[in-house]
Amino acid sequence: SLIANKMMLTRFARVSFQTARRHYATTSNILQMPIKTIDVPTMGDSITEGTIVDIPINPPEFVKADDVVIVLETDKVSVDVRAPEDGVITEILGEIDDVVEVGQDLFKIDTDGKPSDGGGSVLEEETPPPVSAPTPAPVPEAATAPPVAEKPVPPPSPPAAKPAPTAAPPKPSGTDNRTENRVKMSRMRQRVATRLKEAQNTAAMLTTFQEVDMGYLMELRSKHKDAFLEKHGVKLGFMSAFVKASTAALQEIPAVNAFIDDATKEIVYRNYCDVSVAVASPNGLVVPVLRNTEKMSFADVEKEIMNYAKKAKEGSLALEDMAGGAFTISN
Repeated sequence: SLIANKMMLTRFARVSFQTARRHYATTSNILQMPIKTIDVPTMGDSITEGTIVDIPINPPEFVKADDVVIVLETDKVSVDVRAPEDGVITEILGEIDDVVEVGQDLFKIDTDGKPSDGGGSVLEEETPPPVSAPTPAPVPEAATAPPVAEKPVPPPSPPAAKPAPTAAPPKPSGTDNRTENRVKMSRMRQRVATRLKEAQNTAAMLTTFQEVDMGYLMELRSKHKDAFLEKHGVKLGFMSAFVKASTAALQEIPAVNAFIDDATKEIVYRNYCDVSVAVASPNGLVVPVLRNTEKMSFADVEKEIMNYAKKAKEGSLALEDMAGGAFTISN
C-alpha cells in the first residue's frame, strides 16, 4: 500500500505541473493578441477632456502609422489622434460630439490587418465554408377549383360635389425673410465667451487711450520695406514695432512683467519678456506667445508671427505655443 500511495502522489504532481504549464501558455497567447485599444492622449496640464469633432476613417479601414484616426477639440486647440502603427481600425468607441476624458478608450486597431486590393481592409479571420442553399421541395399542382358565379357589379355612384376653395389668410407684410440659422458653438468659442464674461464680472473694466504719433514709423516703413523684404523674405509690418516697444516698456517697469504665486505668497519678477499676439484662425481668435522678445530683432518678430499665422490656419498650433504669455497685443 505504501508503494501505491507514492505512485498516486507522483501522478498528481505531474498532472498539477502540466495544468500549470498549460495555463501559463494560454496566458502568454492572450497577451500577444494583435488587437490594441488606444486611449485618449494627454492634451495639456489643465485639459482633462475633449470633444470628438471629426472621424476621417470608416471602420473597418486600413491605416498607416501616424494617419489621423480621430480629431478632438479642446478649449484651446484641436488634437489629432493618430494610429500608432499600421493596421486595420476595427472599432471607434465614440461618435461625433461625444465628450471623452483623458485615458478613456478611444478606438481599437488590429495590427495584423492588411489592406485589400480594392483599397479596403482584410482582417485575418477564418472564413466559414459556404453553405449550399437547400433544394426546395416540389410543390404539388393544385386541384382545379370549380368555377364561381360572378356577382353583378353595382352601378357607380355619382361624384360628390367639391367644396368651394377657402381663401388663404393674408400674410403680414415684411415677414417673408424672417428666418433664423442656428450654429453650434465649438469648445473654443464657448471658452472664449466664458472667459470674457468672467473678466467682466471680476475685473475693473477700464479703457484708456494714449495717442502716439506714428508718422516717423510709417515713413521708416515706407522707406525700407522693399529692402527689408528682399533681405529677410518677410514683409515689414507695424506689429514688430509694437512688440519691441512693449518689450522695452516691460523692461523699464518690471512690475508689469511680474505675477503673484498664490502657493508661496510671493511676487515673481520675470527677467525675460514673453509677449502674446492675437492671430485669427478658422475656429476663432488664438493668442500664441513670442518667447524672449528682448533678444529678437524686427525680422525675428515678423517671421515668428508669420509662422504662427500659418499654423493657426492649418490648425496645427500646440498648447505649448499659447501658454505662458505675460503681455498681450491685439491689433
